[in-house]
Amino acid sequence: MNSMNLLLKLEPSLSFKIWGGEKLKTIKNIETEKSLGETWEISTHPSGPSQLSVNKTNLSELVELSYLLKYIDTSDNLSVQVHPDDEYAHEHENEKGKTECWLILDAEPGSGIYMGFKPEVTRKEFKTALEAGLAMNNYLKFYEVSAGDFFVVPAGAVHAIGKGVTLVEVQQSSGVTYRVWDWGRVGDDGKPRELHINKAMDCLRFDQGFNRQLELSKKEGLFKDVGAQSLYNHPDFKAELINLGKGDKKEIRLAPKEGLTVLRGSIGLDGEIYKAFDSGIATSDGIVLAEAMEECSILLVKNRDS
Repeated sequence: MNSMNLLLKLEPSLSFKIWGGEKLKTIKNIETEKSLGETWEISTHPSGPSQLSVNKTNLSELVELSYLLKYIDTSDNLSVQVHPDDEYAHEHENEKGKTECWLILDAEPGSGIYMGFKPEVTRKEFKTALEAGLAMNNYLKFYEVSAGDFFVVPAGAVHAIGKGVTLVEVQQSSGVTYRVWDWGRVGDDGKPRELHINKAMDCLRFDQGFNRQLELSKKEGLFKDVGAQSLYNHPDFKAELINLGKGDKKEIRLAPKEGLTVLRGSIGLDGEIYKAFDSGIATSDGIVLAEAMEECSILLVKNRDS
């Protein structure tokens, strides 16, 4: 990537969903009647590559990333679903598996996420209930959430983001999702959305140790303290959060393919103003000076080979 700047601003790929909300459209000044569920901010995945703001070139024409960063906003529950691990995804989909992590940015009172099975739920019990058409959310753990909560969602974990939640997600660069249950609703065509029961049952993890670890991965109050904190290390990406107070200055060392997004507030970076929900990609090794115009938070994501 040839540029005078170390950091290049990006434009997201938009993903319209039946469960999408209005917040992302408002923040990004997007005029559409459709429900906007996701903005793929830093992506080279063929299903939704982001673009360079300066010339609208697809980022995928310049680099290949092992991670994908997106914002998600919900007005309804997402389907109960699971993602495969690398081995299963390679064999059945010719793709990577998908482990992801979520940092909650906003949530309506009482809103939350479903993740992991309740204790003692067995594969046989769950499959029988599924075939009987019972409500699958009754078998899952529910976590009420607020801004600053953080969750790791590994491959094999049953999960669903609830309605009224806005979050940022960092994941492996993969598009593989197996729907287990969709709350009995229909899609835009008036028909039930496709489910992937057999593949989902292949991938779901019912062992209690695994599901207990999901609960232990939760962190809270991550926007409270000024400074940098590591969120999650995965073989394909590393995520780090930096909180700055108004007027703070901080040198941030970047490597090629390292991405960042501003989660809250506004900040000067590499001669550009970045506001909340703006994203950029590093073009080479170097240091940018972050100058916080107000209290703000930045999420940094390192590529596998950075």
